[in-house]
Amino acid sequence: MKTSFRLLGFGMAMAALLLSPKAQACTNFLVTKGASVDGSTMITYAADSHYLFGELYFWPAAKHAAGTMLKVYEWDTGKYLGEIPQAPETYRVVGNMNEFQLAIGETTYGGRSELVDTTGLIDYGSLIYITLQRAKTAREAIKVMAELVEEYGYYSSGESFSIADPNEVWIMELIGKGTDIKTERRGKKSYNANKGAVWVAMQIPDGYVSGHANHARITTFPKEDEKTSISSKKLDKIFDENINVVYAHDVIEFARNKGYYSGDGSDFSFSDTYAPLDFGAARFCEIRVWSFFKDIDKSMWKHFDYAKGHDLTNRMPLWIKPESKLSAQDLMNFMRDHLEGTELDMSKDPGAGPHGLPYRWRPLTWKYQDKTYVNERATATQQTGFSFVTQSRSWLPNPIGGILWFSVDDAATTVYTPIYCGSTRTPETFAVGNGDIHTYSTDAAFWVFNKVSNFAYLRYDVMSADIRKAQKQLEDFYAQTVPSIDKTAEKLYKENPDKALEFLTTYSVNTANALVARWQNLFEFLVVKYIDGNIKQEENGAFKWNQYGGAPARVSNPQYPDWWKKQVIEATGDKLLMPEEQ
Repeated sequence: MKTSFRLLGFGMAMAALLLSPKAQACTNFLVTKGASVDGSTMITYAADSHYLFGELYFWPAAKHAAGTMLKVYEWDTGKYLGEIPQAPETYRVVGNMNEFQLAIGETTYGGRSELVDTTGLIDYGSLIYITLQRAKTAREAIKVMAELVEEYGYYSSGESFSIADPNEVWIMELIGKGTDIKTERRGKKSYNANKGAVWVAMQIPDGYVSGHANHARITTFPKEDEKTSISSKKLDKIFDENINVVYAHDVIEFARNKGYYSGDGSDFSFSDTYAPLDFGAARFCEIRVWSFFKDIDKSMWKHFDYAKGHDLTNRMPLWIKPESKLSAQDLMNFMRDHLEGTELDMSKDPGAGPHGLPYRWRPLTWKYQDKTYVNERATATQQTGFSFVTQSRSWLPNPIGGILWFSVDDAATTVYTPIYCGSTRTPETFAVGNGDIHTYSTDAAFWVFNKVSNFAYLRYDVMSADIRKAQKQLEDFYAQTVPSIDKTAEKLYKENPDKALEFLTTYSVNTANALVARWQNLFEFLVVKYIDGNIKQEENGAFKWNQYGGAPARVSNPQYPDWWKKQVIEATGDKLLMPEEQ
């Protein structure tokens, strides 16, 4: 989800981070057909917020009478923004994927704070979910999004969007134009002479991958005279397959008028102009993209100093070609990254405590003796509401081809369950209304997964191994099962599409509900195994009794690490020292 790590500087970004009422940061990875093992297009998304309740949204397909209006509410806060005319026909949407395998994710980069339009009717969340109900392809989605903000104004701060259909993957970066207020006679005001947004959308070349994580990543881009690029004045030409760059016609002119840019346009950089780079943007945002990139292209280590915020001139490319092709399961694991294998691995310094916890509770920065220090912001984080990996597969009928691998809570300790985009209802355990951020529900996936993860944070070094074992077993099983589900559904679809939809829905619902029951069992197992700091011996999920059957066979008490013992001794002196026997 969102947060403005980048407003106008690190200080302002941190203020926004601490004061934001809702979301805290997100991560998206984008994979084209030629970069995936099976020809899928894929995007990932983590909606990271301390206040977001993870649930699976759903909108049925519908037809609407002329004159029907759609009420628009800000996704982050629920604030009513206004209403717009409803489309004559809207498409079925489950989560962030619609029935045509179109998927959209986002990360908020914030950008220049004065460009937020407080009078706009379309916030970034509404822009996603309205578009999913109105567009069939990535190109059509870009057109719908551009037209919505132009017509009704853009309410949010700067945003990066991942947009994928079965054949193409695009990144679109967008920011508003601010709010001009002019007082008229009799005290009445007219607003928003600059209604709309400036934006750029670029198609990721086939065979390549990209990513964004709360900082704008599009720098320079081809202009209209290069035959592969068009401005929004020719937006209908976006459906020309030779076009792979589209941008707002005034994206450069507007920057000149605002005093952000004075060049001839040849070196114009969207990111550098509308979201100037600083330490925070690199260290908290770009580092998540870098950590993904470095795992699939060893040469990306040359950008490590940049990702740490120390060499901001050595920017990473917008996209790279991976050394080997990626699967959906690969992406699930990339979403679990804690900067392992680097000097910034949070489980390896004293802040991790004696049990190697790879998290630090907020705030993100802290002071000591008038100096400011940071906690790392890795891809996996405790405050995730929900996350997903989408697969759009062009060789299958749309209801079968699209899979939303969906999860709630911390990606490192969650399980991605397959939800087919042909589903006509959602699992009860993930459904909207089953609990909320203030209301505990015993069978709500969000609360069950949080129960496991928050308990594991107490002894992460040992409990996380049990979680990873269960996680891998389930996700491997789903990956092995999906091909047979595809095959059965494809046969049914040829005979009776409605039966195929019901089959896919039943599979998606039952699998997700069974997962939540399995995770509740895991919680009970962890409580029994690790109660009171002890670790009971178990074998194949069953605890062993001693030879008399009246007590556990063996209970272990792992030692604290030596570095921790040393720090305790240094802090307490001889207070804890046991005298030697005389």
